[in-house]
Amino acid sequence: MAGTHRRAATGFDPADPAAGLSVVAAGLRTHYLEAGSGAPLVLLHGSGPGVSAWENWAGVIPALARRRRVLAPDIPGFGATEAKPDGEYDTGFWVDHLFAFMDAVGATGAPVVGNSFGGMLAMAAALRDSRRIERLVLMGSAAGDVPMSEAHRLAARYDGSRGELERILRLFPFDPASLTPEMVDRRHEASVRPGAQQATHKIAPAPGSGEAVIKATPEARLAGIETPTLILHGRDDKVLPVELAIRVHRAIKPSELHTFGNCGHWVQIERRDEFVEQVLGFVGGAR
Repeated sequence: MAGTHRRAATGFDPADPAAGLSVVAAGLRTHYLEAGSGAPLVLLHGSGPGVSAWENWAGVIPALARRRRVLAPDIPGFGATEAKPDGEYDTGFWVDHLFAFMDAVGATGAPVVGNSFGGMLAMAAALRDSRRIERLVLMGSAAGDVPMSEAHRLAARYDGSRGELERILRLFPFDPASLTPEMVDRRHEASVRPGAQQATHKIAPAPGSGEAVIKATPEARLAGIETPTLILHGRDDKVLPVELAIRVHRAIKPSELHTFGNCGHWVQIERRDEFVEQVLGFVGGAR
């Protein structure tokens, strides 16, 4: 099913978060990163202030691109992708956009790696059309009614200050050294750009609603996922505790679960080499 698409030289620069390509998908000018050649591999980033495909994946794209054609879009509502005119997003639209993006870049079917929120989107896509999602890798993700962690609560009332953003991001890794001042600076700059905080993401409770859970795909529906699935999770994840990954593992029958000790929510950053090895070994393309 996978198609081909010529890569421009500016598709990815590990030193430049602004580098990338763009394509129109679901009516939106969509910013994405591309590197490598051969069979496609789609990476979906997580949520949070200042997040983007580059912030989540820049450290692993070069290694993955040695074996795969890597495609990492900024999901609508995040990063440099054009905003919807009404500023409202839900899972149905995100799945529509993902499939439109894959069609636009000539990757009609591909394995999909989803980080946190990106994993929730990937699961919804696999339920919508399993033919499009050849293999599924979920990292730090969850399903059902997900209790809001301290990180979620702080992000919901983020005031745009650098200090508050650093407070949020310090909850993500196990090792505080994984969070660098440069990372905080980049994400803070992105988070205060005009419109960056205006999008309504219907997966999360509305501010002031009093709800204490994030609504993801119900666990009972995950039994309908027949796509081979690899679940990667940090044992010490404070954002989405490992118990949530176990719930997903039990619900998706053709799944396997690998946990990383002394690792928080950022497996791809804190355990980069092992993450790459696990992903390539599972989707194909490893040595």
